[in-house]
Amino acid sequence: MSILIKNGRVVTAESDYIADVYVEGEKIVAIGKDLPYKAKKTINAKNKLVFPGGIDPHVHLDMPFMGTSSSDDYTTGTRAALFGGTTMVIDFILQTQGDTLKNALKAWQKRSKGKAVGDYSYHMAVTDFNDKVAKEVVHMIKKEGITSFKTFMAYKGALMIDDGQMVQLMKVVKKNGGLVTVHATNGDVIDSLIAKHRKEKKLTPLYHYLSQPEVTEAEASARFADMLDYTGCPGYIVHMTCEGALNAVREATQRNQKVFVETCTQYLTLDASLYKRKDGAKWVMSPPLREKKDQVALWSGLNQGMVQVVGTDHCPFTMKQKAMGKNDFSKIPNGHPAIEHRMELLFSAGVKTGKISLNKYVEVTSTNAAKIFGMYPKKGTIAIGADADLVIFNPNKKHTLSVKTHHMNADYSAYEGMKLTGKTETVLMRGQVAIEKNKCLLKPGYGKFVKRGKTSLTI
Repeated sequence: MSILIKNGRVVTAESDYIADVYVEGEKIVAIGKDLPYKAKKTINAKNKLVFPGGIDPHVHLDMPFMGTSSSDDYTTGTRAALFGGTTMVIDFILQTQGDTLKNALKAWQKRSKGKAVGDYSYHMAVTDFNDKVAKEVVHMIKKEGITSFKTFMAYKGALMIDDGQMVQLMKVVKKNGGLVTVHATNGDVIDSLIAKHRKEKKLTPLYHYLSQPEVTEAEASARFADMLDYTGCPGYIVHMTCEGALNAVREATQRNQKVFVETCTQYLTLDASLYKRKDGAKWVMSPPLREKKDQVALWSGLNQGMVQVVGTDHCPFTMKQKAMGKNDFSKIPNGHPAIEHRMELLFSAGVKTGKISLNKYVEVTSTNAAKIFGMYPKKGTIAIGADADLVIFNPNKKHTLSVKTHHMNADYSAYEGMKLTGKTETVLMRGQVAIEKNKCLLKPGYGKFVKRGKTSLTI
């Protein structure tokens, strides 16, 4: 298949120019003005933006959690991602405590094989670190192409490891060229506040938020940075929500330390006032939504280069699943549907309002994730030889987000009625037209697992 995209405004993290892009097979073959190629398909992109396909490095597809499973599987989740302009996701494998990483990998391979529409990779969550697991970590990096390892500083008894295990994991990962990522919240403090509120019969979704005050995230982020500094391991904080946590990373820079940071679209566009609503369970996630002042801090962090990536932490549940906690906030499955809206939300709320530039937008939605997680320049840019993952985007098209029009397997929208400017119109996935005229043209199984290498973003 050959495709010629004509007269688009090509935007990467570094450049912004008018050009044609010629695609042959799965790769970008040529870029320039008035390219002479004859293609089987020509797309007129005049007055449109052409971005590299988005990369969402934080999703949970078909994930067992709190007695149920997230409602998007690899087919519905990656398809919904494509509708929004995200061509690649990185999901989280969860090791069962007492079991092996190998068995966890097999379980997730079974969930994903032959089902993904877009490309995908895995982070490996280490929930039980020991000498045997240390050897498995090396195998994952060297043989499986899984080079990032998730840790939890919360969820004791299920996912959390202690600081001693964290340090030992960091030493192994650093030696073998990997990266440690973290859910940075102080689980002990949070557990004590949950118990207090339950004892006092304070059980509405508001108390989910009040059980995870800003200090729990700020303290854990600082502690994680200190452990990274001690071990010399590269590290990445997922779903950062607040000013206090961001300031902990700022302080780490005073000792010339770089800690990679991800925030999510919900923390840039929604706030904790939603927990006071009767349907507040829709936004129960961990960490919770924060305050307006935290949104200001995170937007500033993006522009200052303190926050490198915007993901989603996409972990959807139906309203029936959310109702498991109708009488107790601590039993509400944590997460919300967001994978489809990331690119359009960030463009409308960020680029259109002047909060971030177009180049910064591409950097935080695609390029930095590709570099941090060892996929650049195969992914994350528009360049000769790169995968032809491309988004043709109408910067002026207005639309409204709604459960009636989204493609995620969720029966509500966390952004219902939100009016946006900027719409994904056509998406190429490794040289094939994936999305056109609001239809997905690819079948489950087209998406491939992507092996990854070392971090290449300068630190």
